[in-house]
Amino acid sequence: MNGGEFTLRLAHAADVAALTALIQASVRGLQAGEYTEAQREAALELVYGVDSQLIADGTYFLVEADRVIAGCGGWSRRRTLYGGDRYAAREDSLLDPAREAARIRAFFVHPAWARRGIGGLILEACEGAAAAAGFTRLEMGATLTGVPFYRAKGYAEAERIGVPLRDGESLAVVRMEKRLG
Repeated sequence: MNGGEFTLRLAHAADVAALTALIQASVRGLQAGEYTEAQREAALELVYGVDSQLIADGTYFLVEADRVIAGCGGWSRRRTLYGGDRYAAREDSLLDPAREAARIRAFFVHPAWARRGIGGLILEACEGAAAAAGFTRLEMGATLTGVPFYRAKGYAEAERIGVPLRDGESLAVVRMEKRLG
């Protein structure tokens, strides 16, 4: 799919190195207002990162701009609410679309491409794909940085979660929900 200057496509295993660099740039550049450097670095080590299960499931999108990956994000039919491959508290069993909400997962935009509609383009693709898979509800673990964006897209705050990091630090995450249709 081409969105003007942007091209949306599914991520592939060959994209992992570029996605890793994008995620690091996004966290370090865009989350500085809400999280300390220690929280961001610990989250990059313990929580954030590429989720290869999303790529394998064919539910992880990326947006290219000027031949570089400018943003990424996905949805999942699995229980894990947030966290990349190295996050220890993953739960990859399948959800029941008739009773449970699909997960919106792992959205990151490179700071050089922020606030240009990339997140919205990916979110629209995720919501459409989840609906096509039979889901009527969505939920996510949003960073504090992402909450205003998701709120503007119709998501409501459900609860605040403190994700344990190290040295007594935690990462504030907001579980948000949306009904489709």
